[in-house]
Amino acid sequence: MHQEIQKMREIALVYLDRSGGLQKFVHDCKKYNDSKQSYAVYRFIISINPSDIAELDATLGNYILHEPLQAAQIFQSVCFIAIKTLSLIEQLQTEAQICILLKPTHLPPLPSYILSLSAFPFNYTSQRFYMSEGISIAMGTVTKYTQGARFLCTEETCPFSEGFRYIRVHLPGATESATVRNDFVCSLCSSPLQEDMKFRVLGDKQIVEMIDAKVLNALKGYSNDKSHFRIQTFTVFLRDELANKMKIGNHYKIIGIPACVQNGLQATACIEVNSVELCKPNGPSFVSDNFKYLLSLTSSSCWRFTAILANIFASQVVPPGTYNTLKLAILLSLVQTCEKENADYLDLLIVTSDALVIDRLLNYSICLLPRGIRHPPSSEIFPSVSKDKHGTGSASIQACSAVLAKGGICYIGDLSSYKKDKLELLQSVLESRTTTVFIPGKKYGEEADQQVTISVQTNFWSFVDVDSSSKKHIQKDNFLIGQMDTSLIPPNLLDGFGLLIYNEFPSCLLSSPLVHHILKKAINPEAMLYRVSQQFRMQDYEEFILFAKNLHVELSSEAENLIQGYYVASRRVRRDSIHGSILSASALKILISLSKAHTKLSLRKKVLEEDALIAILLFESSLTLKHGKSALCIAPNPVFPFDLSDENSLQQRDSYLIQCHHQLLKFIGAYGPGIHMNTNEE
Repeated sequence: MHQEIQKMREIALVYLDRSGGLQKFVHDCKKYNDSKQSYAVYRFIISINPSDIAELDATLGNYILHEPLQAAQIFQSVCFIAIKTLSLIEQLQTEAQICILLKPTHLPPLPSYILSLSAFPFNYTSQRFYMSEGISIAMGTVTKYTQGARFLCTEETCPFSEGFRYIRVHLPGATESATVRNDFVCSLCSSPLQEDMKFRVLGDKQIVEMIDAKVLNALKGYSNDKSHFRIQTFTVFLRDELANKMKIGNHYKIIGIPACVQNGLQATACIEVNSVELCKPNGPSFVSDNFKYLLSLTSSSCWRFTAILANIFASQVVPPGTYNTLKLAILLSLVQTCEKENADYLDLLIVTSDALVIDRLLNYSICLLPRGIRHPPSSEIFPSVSKDKHGTGSASIQACSAVLAKGGICYIGDLSSYKKDKLELLQSVLESRTTTVFIPGKKYGEEADQQVTISVQTNFWSFVDVDSSSKKHIQKDNFLIGQMDTSLIPPNLLDGFGLLIYNEFPSCLLSSPLVHHILKKAINPEAMLYRVSQQFRMQDYEEFILFAKNLHVELSSEAENLIQGYYVASRRVRRDSIHGSILSASALKILISLSKAHTKLSLRKKVLEEDALIAILLFESSLTLKHGKSALCIAPNPVFPFDLSDENSLQQRDSYLIQCHHQLLKFIGAYGPGIHMNTNEE
């Protein structure tokens, strides 16, 4: 056995030399040596590529993967000899003072190296490396732990009453009391050992709660996936350089050693993390053949493809041809989702008198994204603070619906069901795309209060039920033409949503196709009532949206001029004597976001005037609902003024939109002086 260990030490030295690890080790030693200070523990991180190690020596490669704590001792011996031979750290006295942390770059892609908390058995006693992945749903504040400590014999005549014979270092899964206790005895004279507090080495520690990414399927309001699975959170310990490497709500792949931490009568499964990697979802690089064929058939017009998409969308929930404006807005919002900072967001607020149908439609739509979350009314929309459950007494920030929906949709249901303080918080988040969590220091054992700002990168969907809300307040009578009663919703919150949409059918006048659809679905929920439901399946829409949302689009100068001209003209037209312009500060941003979304939905990369026109019509329709008609004077349903039943109706719609374009140019020319527009007359 001694010969095997000696051979592995030699191989470890060869690997360090070839991989550049030895050079890094020498550089780290220089930092310690230059400080001229004696430490109880000298900590070194060694990056290990298991494939390269296994090629050099299979025994050592196997040892690192399956006995990492013992393998660290081999590297500890090699490093100690190197320090003494090359005189790298003058203060170092014993091998026990060296603490080696092995960091594998990856693990073999085999099932035996994958740890899943949703599957059994959970082998937390093996003390070897595993790979796991999940979403961080709770994060504690950074606290201190004992990285290493020096103990001395209390018997003055004992040789071990000085020097660095007794060194305690933290091991994976060990609690603070396991590293530093008062019941150790000297192996030479059996006298009690006492810690030399001057040499205690402290490190940073952060506790994170993670959960399997399958939880996202459970948080959707509706799903075709009928499989059952068990979901359990697992505790992750981030130490030293890994503290604050995770952000709440993100999806991570981790490599670490599982352990079981005892806290009183409660045992908690946990993972001591060695490396953290952010998982970035890759959208599909294709769309289905049916969508490609539809795109080629409609290539003669920039408006037809998206019109047909909206017309046939969600045929499992509502009949084709119904709720077209709302369905187009939903598709635009779906493709305008990403996890980038300062992204183009598109939030929807629907005013309806048929909450059941709208709720089903929105529920169905959020399932088309990996991160579509339906907010449960019993929980919080935004992050909250609670006491850490592991007995540390520190604060733990809990992720809620808005954070878990990162890069997706957070559907918060009926807006009128929320209290004033929740609506004010929602308004603040819609304006800044951040939320701040306050942590009182006195309550959580800290010297000072803390404020943690968390980014909220999601689109919000909500609706207001006109029938139920009308009972809660007295409606006003002095409305402008086209204006709706929105007095139940605070004006600033109303402006925070990108689009306000009123659905086409009042509850007392449901269309005949919709009534038939609801009755047939009630009798046979699994039935495919329309041919388009078979041609364009839910999976096809999922792939299409994931492909479209990842397209990088740019504004053309013509589209930019049209948007800017409309914005300037609208600011001059929509104003009152007291407040000035009633257009919100985010109006221009919403118009650009809508234009880009329509371009993505059209599978193009350049925003054209045609995209900008659809964006302007949708936005003007939203403004009309809030403030009444303006001099632009668009139709009540400007994007879908009539049913789309055949080729002629599509041609008729194109002609109508061309007229709208000319009308818009005249509006800009009349009310936007200084804005030069090129008008092509046929």
